[in-house]
Parts: sequence; C-alpha cells; structure tokens
Amino acid sequence: MAAVLAYGSRAAASHRTAAGLQGLRADNRAATDIALPLQSARSRPGVRAHATPTLRPRDVTTVSGIPCTTVARTLLDLADVVPRRQLERALEQAQIMRVFDLRALDEVLAHANGRRGAGILRGVLVDLDDEPGLTESELEERFLALCRAAGLRKPEVNTWVKVDDGPAIRADFLWRGARLIVETDGWGTHGTRQGFESDRRRDQRVRLAGWEPLRFTRRQLLREPDWVATTAAALLAR
Repeated sequence: MAAVLAYGSRAAASHRTAAGLQGLRADNRAATDIALPLQSARSRPGVRAHATPTLRPRDVTTVSGIPCTTVARTLLDLADVVPRRQLERALEQAQIMRVFDLRALDEVLAHANGRRGAGILRGVLVDLDDEPGLTESELEERFLALCRAAGLRKPEVNTWVKVDDGPAIRADFLWRGARLIVETDGWGTHGTRQGFESDRRRDQRVRLAGWEPLRFTRRQLLREPDWVATTAAALLAR
C-alpha cells in the first residue's frame, strides 16, 4: 500500500506483486511492482515502477484494500517478467482458484498493443485449450482403443461394483479379476471442491478394500497415449 500511495491515485500494485496478493504465485522479493498509465515512470528504492500506457481503470481492482491490477491484467503483465513455465503455473493456479476468465484475458489481450508478453500469453492459452471437446463416450472409446492396441483384455465399462460395506461404486473401467478400477477424468467434471473431495474419499475406500484405483486425465489420453497404455498394462501384469 505504501508503494502504491507513493506514486499517486493512478498507481496500482502489478506484475509479481499483484500475483502474490491474488494468490497466483508466491512473491518473496524485496521490491514491489506497481503500474502507472504513463509513458514513463521512475523506480525508487524498493519499488519497481512500470510505465504501462495501456493500463485502464477497468484493469484495476482492490485486493485487501490495495489498488491492484485484475487477474487478467496481472497475467498479461506476468508474461513480460517471468519465464513461460511460471506463467503456466500462475494460469493453472487461477483455474484451481476459479478466477480464470478467458473472456477477460481476451479483452486485455485485445488492448495489449504488441507487447512481448501478449504473444507469450496467447501461446500458453492455446496450449491450455488444445484438447478436442470429447464427449464421455468418445473418451471411453479412446481408452478402449488404447487397451486393444496394447493387447489388454477388455474391461467392463461403466459398471457398478461393491468394494466394501459402503455404497456401490460406478467404475469407468473395471478389471474385476485384477481388482483394478480405472477412471478417466475431465477437469470440467472433477474440478469442483466437492468433486475433488468426493474423488479422494472414493479412492481411499477402493484402496482400503484391496483394489487399485487408477486415474488418467483427459489430457493424458490425448497427449500421452503410450504412457496410459503402458501404465495400465503394468498394473494388470501385477
């Protein structure tokens, strides 16, 4: 707050400082990043001032009472100052926190005016969104095709199984003799807090009952089919 106040009413915490305030990434640096809607700005001891003429009032919000760039604007600014992998992690954290807003990102990118970070951010967004929109049945067919190609015996599909004294569990794929249950997870289905907790409790029940729970993500099925097939085969071989 002191750094923002030192630069006047148009200043806002930004870049790594804003990301730290918003919980997108840790920021333990001694310097504080602030942004100003000016053509030039002079830094001071302990303050890194960024002149950003494209900074608009709509790009500024308040976090813990401190004027701060919005999540979308913060991610754009981060792209200018951190390595790509750190930007990817910040985007992933925004998804986990449910503050990821693709429309807001598109809007700030439309006003980025050729910034270097804009191209990096666009590239990361393309990588995040390069998964075809498979239906659940199509996802199942893809996994079954991997099993056939690997020479694995066909599992039971979408079947209910009693693993303990609790309610029966609906398994995406089940090898009953091997006591192996495979789930194929999409973020949209399992990304909520309730879904996260439910999935973990379910896996704990399965394992306590002497079964092996195994989860593959939608992205793994699309990008790493060999890993999926090899892992399933290795567990079945046990």
